[in-house]
Amino acid sequence: MGAHFGFSGRAAGSSTGIRKSSNSYTLVRDIPVAGNYDLVVAGGGPGGVAAAISAARLGVRILLVEALGCLGGTGTSGLVSSWSNMTDGMQLHVRGLFLEILKRLHERDALTKKNDPETWGSEFHVDSGFNAEVLKQVLDDLCHEAGVEILFATRVIDADADPAAGLVRGVVIHNIEGYAYIRAGAFVDATGDASLSILCGAAAREAGRDTEHIMPPTLCGLVADIRWNDFDYQDQQDAVLRALEDGFFSQKDRHVPGLFRCGSDWGIINAGHIFGMDALDARSLSDGYVKGRKLAWEYARFFQEYLKGADNLKLLTSAALMGVRESRSVLGEYQLNHDDLKSRRHFPDQVGVYCKAVDIHVYDTSYEQYQRYSEEFKVRDIFGPGETYGFPYGMLVPRGWKNLWVSGRCVSADVKAQGSLRDQPGCYILGQAAGTAAAQSLKTGQPANQLNTKLLVETLRENGAYLPQERLSVEMTR
Repeated sequence: MGAHFGFSGRAAGSSTGIRKSSNSYTLVRDIPVAGNYDLVVAGGGPGGVAAAISAARLGVRILLVEALGCLGGTGTSGLVSSWSNMTDGMQLHVRGLFLEILKRLHERDALTKKNDPETWGSEFHVDSGFNAEVLKQVLDDLCHEAGVEILFATRVIDADADPAAGLVRGVVIHNIEGYAYIRAGAFVDATGDASLSILCGAAAREAGRDTEHIMPPTLCGLVADIRWNDFDYQDQQDAVLRALEDGFFSQKDRHVPGLFRCGSDWGIINAGHIFGMDALDARSLSDGYVKGRKLAWEYARFFQEYLKGADNLKLLTSAALMGVRESRSVLGEYQLNHDDLKSRRHFPDQVGVYCKAVDIHVYDTSYEQYQRYSEEFKVRDIFGPGETYGFPYGMLVPRGWKNLWVSGRCVSADVKAQGSLRDQPGCYILGQAAGTAAAQSLKTGQPANQLNTKLLVETLRENGAYLPQERLSVEMTR
């Protein structure tokens, strides 16, 4: 651990001491033990909330720790309120808990695609926007029904772990009440940045540090007063090129994901790459928020001036959460790789299937980068009807760990594979699998890295997951 903590069993109160050495300070603090749980889930985004609900439904006592004030992560706080790649063009392959969420949103008229759920296998092949405020409430309801205990405005800031043994004994959390120590038998890292895994001492790949580039994030914005009947999605790229010729933009970024519909006259702007921002550096992240808010206004003006139907567009707010696409990925018992995607590989221990093309955004404003992105995302790695690849269980387990799982965009994958699986539907799939695996481990005593994956797949299938592999295996793919 970075600081020296004394874990005490006192019910309340704390004492602090600071010792100074030549070039650093050591914090010594008595921290009250605030609870004992079966499972602690760090992070309430898609991967975390799915893990918590799925494990709780299997009888596990859960504490879900979320730094912000709502669940849903990028889909709510990040205003990335549009989902795609929910089908392979022939059937809905993102099922299980995610399908329950879709149906509840549909019942509350909160989806832009309002077709009969029985036809979603084909009708949802194109993206569907949703009402983020309704999603917050749906996730609250699902957690309440399952018995998930949630602490909002709370972060996991340290871990009591034994890396040599591959075991986590507890975590230190911090919120308005101060520090607290939480004991548990199992832990899921759904922080997006693999923060809990790093605190425990697990190994990870860091984007921009041991790789050449950092995929830039975007701070999305909520916009209103759009005449969608007059708006042409296909004209957006031509409009970007016209604006570039006019010298409109402060940075010559050809890659603009664009404006997405989420309601009758409102939607989101997913535009404005923050180049060179490192989500693992607090100063860089802070500067990124400032730049992101400026870019949100700039792109709002762009849509007003260059796109029919958006001339009265109004920017209502920018997101409270940065839309980070890439930061860390743990090194797991299996690392999903680009060859797995290209070969459409399936695994006997797979816990989900997916079909999004490699979507690694431009690293800079050069024409070469836009060519690379276009070739990769729109041509080379696109999936045809019925084509998918599998998520093997070992992606969820940091190498050598027995009671620690990861979920969401920080699972074990190489750069290109992570560029496909990082979207929200994929993270919900991974979350359901991680929570189910943790529940199985707690019930059977099987360590995470030696879990009976045949039993895991069968349990996921019983709970609605789409897992088409014919052959199952007791042991994970390594």
